[in-house]
Amino acid sequence: MAQSKGTVVLAYSGGLDTSCILVWLKEQGYDVVAYLANIGQKEDFEAARKKALALGAKKVYIEDVSREFVEEFIWPAVQANALYEDRYLLGTALARPCITCRLVEIAQREGARHVAHGATGKGNDQVRFELSCYALCPKIKVVAPWRLPEFYQRFPGRRELMDYAKKHGIPVPVTPQTPWSMDENLMHISYEAGILENPKVIDHGSHGAGGASCLCSLIGNFTAGPPVCAGRLRRRPRRVTNIGDGATRSSALELFVYLNDIAGKHGVGRIDIVENRFVGMKSRGIYETPAGTILYHAHLDIEAFTMDREVRKIKQGLSLKFSELVYNGFWHSPECEFVRECIGRSQEPVLGTVRLSVFKGHVYILGRESPRSLYNEELVSMNVQGDYEPADATGFININSLR
Repeated sequence: MAQSKGTVVLAYSGGLDTSCILVWLKEQGYDVVAYLANIGQKEDFEAARKKALALGAKKVYIEDVSREFVEEFIWPAVQANALYEDRYLLGTALARPCITCRLVEIAQREGARHVAHGATGKGNDQVRFELSCYALCPKIKVVAPWRLPEFYQRFPGRRELMDYAKKHGIPVPVTPQTPWSMDENLMHISYEAGILENPKVIDHGSHGAGGASCLCSLIGNFTAGPPVCAGRLRRRPRRVTNIGDGATRSSALELFVYLNDIAGKHGVGRIDIVENRFVGMKSRGIYETPAGTILYHAHLDIEAFTMDREVRKIKQGLSLKFSELVYNGFWHSPECEFVRECIGRSQEPVLGTVRLSVFKGHVYILGRESPRSLYNEELVSMNVQGDYEPADATGFININSLR
């Protein structure tokens, strides 16, 4: 037996990597406390608890942080209209600092000097987890197995991990027939790795799964007459009403879950992209972000209706910075806190109702209204002169044409 190294709190998902890592940490002499965050993924949490205990965890924490995830992390991203590289709505990037907050709390509660995670040495999540850990508890020590030569030389690929799992009786959902990595939370489901590393792959049939089954039918967990909804926003989403049946959802979590269901059935929010990871390489991912996509479009619309033009220009720049900071793992940095405060201040006039429909993968804005609207129907009308002198535009044009 290895010499005791004390207690480590492992950010545990129950998947292939963290299940094997749990057993491996025990081999290295750690007492392992497993922490599984419920951030809205569809999972049998009691089965996950029993599995972790059976693998040798001395204690298992299962914490429901889904409400905090929506209110403290997703809502600021909606306010920011956060979009990384023009397409990615940051589902995983937002979840990591949320998970880490409780991970560090548990480590402090358990008197553990170490925390561990299953993020690879090539990805973004290692940065996100660890920057958050060090921001929240500078003295914490992070064990990152995928960056330790004794681990990654022993397990150069997922096949070796699956062999290790078989040897140690670790049940895992990944098989050679479905060898991609999946991450699920309230905000999104993401798929990457395995056959998806070939950016040309759109069909799984040639990879031995049998038949010519389309990739989207294999991994489309979220997506499946268009429903019409009205959403009320006041600095953040407040209420959604289905105009068809009159049903209303008001709590943050209930509202978000409902929009996931409605939008997911119509294939809203599905993208297949190649993005730039913070560590310097490009990666291919498939993302499904149903509710987030609806809220992005609804908020963008009511913001344009109520926000001053020049404020909006500055806020757009802040949104780009916010998206980059969150993607790169700097949620808890002073600059990200500052940007969030500025964006929050810009949202004071953003109040109103947006009416929209979803159909065949698209979100259609149908109308909007707001008591804080800056839209002046009489002023802009082609039929009424209003409080405007058309002759004034002559000088405006002449001045702008001087150069």
